[in-house]
Amino acid sequence: MFGYILQRIFAAIPVMGFVALIVFLLLRLTPGDPAAILAGDAATPAQIALIRTRLGLDDPLYVQFFSWIWGMLRGDFGVSLLSGTPVLQMIASRMEPTISLALTTITLSVLIAVPLGVIAAWKQGTLIDRFVMLLSVVGFSVPVFVIGYVMISFFAMELRWFPVQGFRSITDGLQPFLERITLPTLTLTLLYVALIARITRTSMLEILGEDYIRTAHAKGLSETRVLMRHALRNCSVPIITVIGIGFALIISGVVVTESVFNLPGLGRLTVDAVLARDYPVIQAVILLASLVYVVVNLLIDIAYVVLDPRIRYQ
Repeated sequence: MFGYILQRIFAAIPVMGFVALIVFLLLRLTPGDPAAILAGDAATPAQIALIRTRLGLDDPLYVQFFSWIWGMLRGDFGVSLLSGTPVLQMIASRMEPTISLALTTITLSVLIAVPLGVIAAWKQGTLIDRFVMLLSVVGFSVPVFVIGYVMISFFAMELRWFPVQGFRSITDGLQPFLERITLPTLTLTLLYVALIARITRTSMLEILGEDYIRTAHAKGLSETRVLMRHALRNCSVPIITVIGIGFALIISGVVVTESVFNLPGLGRLTVDAVLARDYPVIQAVILLASLVYVVVNLLIDIAYVVLDPRIRYQ
């Protein structure tokens, strides 16, 4: 197992290198000049050229790429072209809202979706099953920003239960934190409940038709024990996979939700950096998202062995 983990870690190195190359080229070859944005509309061509030289944008692409890679290997991701702040410092200051939203969303989604999926499979064809399937369709069909604005309109503006926008750190107190994280969490939870519940239901339906499930019933085991200990445990691999992928998606793809609820997280940072053509920030955020995917996939593979002892990695 340890050898497999080392193999996966070494395999991730060329993957991250390829991602870095693609991101670098896409940013450099797309239209737009960060020097012109920094200089402003009234800048002269000479002033823009001076900024380009100072930022190293006049160097050949391969020189810029290897300089960037060498800096990252030394722990230097550069500084923001717009603010002059070190990129790692900017990312660190924006991590808490994104991680908080991801953890609360995944936790609530799992607590709701897994029982719903199990019950839907157990009661296949009943009203409960149809309700879960309807919930899945709604969760997949309605755009996240629409759900977010509906949440704001009803819970924040009509009922006045929650603030409209903003974020408060959990260090400021549990109540202020929950007041501001609840609506974005509920917005994303509807999407991930739909996804996880549907996967859980499908996996459970496949397992419930197996011979050992009928044997467990024949032994007189309770329905709850059959469902939870025998059925759910044996279909946990696809469920844990979609949960892990969902967590990675939240970390790297909360741009819309953070924009709707004005959360100062990585999503908002990415939007601001793209609009300003802030190369160092965009590159660092995308590489961070890629690293999250790699780490999550590795953790999922390790979880397979824990959940299903029949799986072995050589």
